Amino acid sequence: MYRRLVANPNYYNMQGTTHRHLSDHLSELVESTLADLQNSKAITVEDEMDVSALNLGMIAAYYNINYVTIDIFSMSLTEKTKLRGLLEIVSSAAEFESIPIRHHEDQLLRKVYDRVPVKLANVDYESPHFKVNVLLQAHFSRLSLPADLAADQALILGKVLNLLAACVDCMSSNGHLNAIGAMELSQMCVQAVWDSDSPLRQLPGFTPELIKKCQAAGVESVYDLLELEDTDRDKLLQMDNRSLKALANFANHIPAIEVTYEIEDKDDLSAGEPIVVNVQLEREVDEDEEVDITVVAPFFPQKNLTEQYCECSFTCSLRYRLPTC
Repeated sequence: MYRRLVANPNYYNMQGTTHRHLSDHLSELVESTLADLQNSKAITVEDEMDVSALNLGMIAAYYNINYVTIDIFSMSLTEKTKLRGLLEIVSSAAEFESIPIRHHEDQLLRKVYDRVPVKLANVDYESPHFKVNVLLQAHFSRLSLPADLAADQALILGKVLNLLAACVDCMSSNGHLNAIGAMELSQMCVQAVWDSDSPLRQLPGFTPELIKKCQAAGVESVYDLLELEDTDRDKLLQMDNRSLKALANFANHIPAIEVTYEIEDKDDLSAGEPIVVNVQLEREVDEDEEVDITVVAPFFPQKNLTEQYCECSFTCSLRYRLPTC
């Protein structure tokens, strides 16, 4: 940037290229940037010199997201935020400002918007944030898209998991239990399903007709399917060997996690007072089994997706567990 300042001072509203001009410009840039970060509650500045990161700043830095975005999340996410509101808030992130709006693309977006379930109060086909919302919904609905929109959707999905992880941290920092909603939305992005869909929709080769057939047989979850006898499962699914192999590969990647909890001083609880709950998660693994943490997500554009998005022990382990239950 120093080289650019000297080469093209007018672009940066500089009156000259002397050492004094450069020094004044850079000093003003540093001061204005720190002021913006302080106003966004990302940092605190004491005695005009001592700079310390605040919780929002650390979240933004950890997930590599814009400080404007974390400020939006902090102001918008409340204990009453539901899935629809969360989807709108994430779509409004500054990271999506660069999503292109092409000439006459509004006609394509209109057709896609007519097919998605969640409608918005403000419809603006020229807004990148509206486009992000529509393409995320199209992903959950597994709609086929033209090549340009599919490329934009892949770009959006490449950014959205970090944004949702930041939402989880923002909400949990404020003690909002509905942070679980952000965890579920994260899994919706990975597996391309709605939260109201059957868990069986994640399985490869499972059509709506096959899902209804399984439900009629009392198979509501992936674990129900795994617990069936081999003969009963083969009779129910009626798949060829290739499809069964893909199904087995998916099932073998699903973690078996047991959750136990204990309430401290449960005989001495009072309304309105804090309650301490100790939660323990255990993943069942055979001693001679090598744990494969790769997530099977054929509809997610990023390959080799692993549990790297689940690094916050308790809350993020739940994020990994919930979608497969």
